[in-house]
Amino acid sequence: MTRNQFLSNTALLTGASLLKGNDIFSATLNESGLDQLTDSTGKFVLGALPYSDTFLEPFMPADVLKLHYTAHHGGAVNTANKATGLIKSALETGNFEGVDYWTKKLSLHLSSHVLHTIFWTNITNKKTEPTGDLLKRIEKDFGSFDKMKVQLAHHSKNVDGNGWGLLGFHPQSNRLMILEVENHEKLSIWGIIPLMVVDVWEHAYYLKYKNKRADFVDELFNFMNWDNAAQRLDIGLKLSK
Repeated sequence: MTRNQFLSNTALLTGASLLKGNDIFSATLNESGLDQLTDSTGKFVLGALPYSDTFLEPFMPADVLKLHYTAHHGGAVNTANKATGLIKSALETGNFEGVDYWTKKLSLHLSSHVLHTIFWTNITNKKTEPTGDLLKRIEKDFGSFDKMKVQLAHHSKNVDGNGWGLLGFHPQSNRLMILEVENHEKLSIWGIIPLMVVDVWEHAYYLKYKNKRADFVDELFNFMNWDNAAQRLDIGLKLSK
């Protein structure tokens, strides 16, 4: 499957009440066709990568990509399904012992599934730069593209422990924001639409870059897919009207 086929053919099927509602982030996931989180039964699934295992070489070697995608992203999908099943069981039996634990696990691993799914389309094998409305908004909210990059790089490099740097659009305040996300779900803002995410969990970079997270982040900026970020912004703007 080519990248274009992936983007045009994979409609997202949310299938879980956790992703339904009136918030714009849920609506973006549901309508964009960019992100496949579940199958037709509502079970969380590991969607196909939009490129081959070697597409991102030499930045991300095929073995690193495969391990990241199958073991780490795939592991999050499996745990999200397990947590969902156990929470459903608690509802059916009325025995809520342990349900708090699995609710926290669902928050962590489903957030991982969402962010990883975005991450795979946020990177490509060539250098791109923002244009059009995305660039105008970057310049309005950060002063310039270069200044935005400095801030996004700073937060990505300085997440405490594992986590993500994130550039998002917040429709309620009509502005772009940069977040320093701990783990997959902490320090977020309700309603924000992720446009560009930077995975700084150790599994993303350690095999190639060892403990040099900053080097990985700096190199990743050469492979960010700003066309994909612009597409996500366009969809968010349409849905927020």
